Amino acid sequence: MLKENLVSYFETSIKENWDLPALSDYKGASYTYGEVGSQIKKLHLLFKLAGIKKGDKISLVGKNSANWCMAFLSTVTYGAVIVPILPDFKPEDIMNIVNHSDSVFLFTSDTINQTLDKKEMPAVKASVSLENFGIIQTSVSSLPSSTEEIEKLCQKEYPEGINKQQYAFDPFPNENLAVINYTSGTTGFSKGVVLNLNSLSANIRYARENMPLKSGDSIVSFLPLAHTYGCAFEFMFPFSLGCHITFLTKTPSPQVIIEAFGVVKPHLVLAVPLIIEKIYKKQILPAISKGAAKTLIKLPLLNKLVYNKIKGSLTKAFGGRFHEVVIGGAALNAEVEALLARIKFPFSMGYGMTECGPLISYAGWQFRKKHSAGKVVDTLEITIDSDDPYNTVGEILVRGENVMLGYYKNEQATAEALDKDGWLHTGDLGIIDKENYVFIKGRSKSMILGPSGQNIYPEEIEEKINNLIYVQEGIVVERSGKIVALVYPDFAALEADGVPKEEVGEKMEEYRRELNAILPGYMGISKIETVDTEFEKTPKKSIKKFLYH
Repeated sequence: MLKENLVSYFETSIKENWDLPALSDYKGASYTYGEVGSQIKKLHLLFKLAGIKKGDKISLVGKNSANWCMAFLSTVTYGAVIVPILPDFKPEDIMNIVNHSDSVFLFTSDTINQTLDKKEMPAVKASVSLENFGIIQTSVSSLPSSTEEIEKLCQKEYPEGINKQQYAFDPFPNENLAVINYTSGTTGFSKGVVLNLNSLSANIRYARENMPLKSGDSIVSFLPLAHTYGCAFEFMFPFSLGCHITFLTKTPSPQVIIEAFGVVKPHLVLAVPLIIEKIYKKQILPAISKGAAKTLIKLPLLNKLVYNKIKGSLTKAFGGRFHEVVIGGAALNAEVEALLARIKFPFSMGYGMTECGPLISYAGWQFRKKHSAGKVVDTLEITIDSDDPYNTVGEILVRGENVMLGYYKNEQATAEALDKDGWLHTGDLGIIDKENYVFIKGRSKSMILGPSGQNIYPEEIEEKINNLIYVQEGIVVERSGKIVALVYPDFAALEADGVPKEEVGEKMEEYRRELNAILPGYMGISKIETVDTEFEKTPKKSIKKFLYH
């Protein structure tokens, strides 16, 4: 166990940054660290009145907001276990998670609350609004019925007010459970990843020592807080330092994100590849594919003018004062990575999974290696399940401080993921180098066996498909031993270039021949099928490939 402790990080930050801005909703309410600390104490009082004990489970469902974070902070600093639930889940899935996790208390947005049936969650003692922390419903008669009553009780509990001099939390050891994070909500598939304080502390400790932020810096949070990636690095880590975090409280389209970057001017940007690739495809690629830029970029000396212009535009798009852009959550398109490296854009790569809370590897932009997902963090060991981890692809295995305790009430899934020696089987395929940099080659579950036993990684083909100008997004699947590409066309681009819909099929066949000319024979695409709607995605914007096999 580590000596660093998450609850201590939060307590210290609240006291040391009492008057600094802490949490803000974009174009909405804003709170200082002192105000956040006071709200935490009020919610602790509410837990106490509701009979919540240390170790009890508390569910939390709603869009990203300052109040979401205050509910989270209140729970873990009280010694209870937080169960963050994605607001994208269907009502029946939300209720299933609440019940499966044995939650006895629920924070929910008013909109989501209207879709839930309280009778289907009998163990929940009280539901509290994320809009104003008022009681929505309760079976506990001693709980106050209004926010005014809560204020009066708080004044009675703290007659001299809540101040930083006496501010403190009860200490909790790192062995204590902190989070149960569900990767699915559906009955029969519910997998709640159990993380203790030690796992979260390991992530925050590493970020504090290796990522460029300090007290008073600003950051924009738009990744889902109910996922460990967004929660750890857009919320817990910057909060532990005394940063000002601004939350996009609505669905973060690239336009909304870039607008917020221009206003907030964050000092660190975290992103998923989808955002970066959309900017590349919609803004950069058209700019360098026509006119003078198309000619200049081919000339060794003059192409620097084009690269500097691209870098300047990108820098401005992300607010202009960031130290680096951290990309994680999925693999970055190799063509996009190559361009970013060529223009010397300060981007770094990370790799993780919920089961590690989430960080497995990372390298700052100065230490990044081509096609690498970073270097294994110092709180983990890594190995590759192959005869030659440096050259032969195998499953990536990790163990150490970050690794989960298991899946909640799911011994079979736990045994499949964690072996008797403590190694977590990630399900990802890759190799490492002598410095423990990780090179991911694909997912073991998506690997296709070629006609002569070759390993085919769909991601390699998908990367080329998704670079095509009339392709919005595409995936590769196996059907009857053949490789088939499913493509959602970029209808806007086709229309702009005057390509009629009835000729889309011909264009895709042209693409198939072009791709097969550059792919190894055993990876040849037998057919490209078009789909009429975007592929269904996870909250991290990864396509749910299993739906299309």
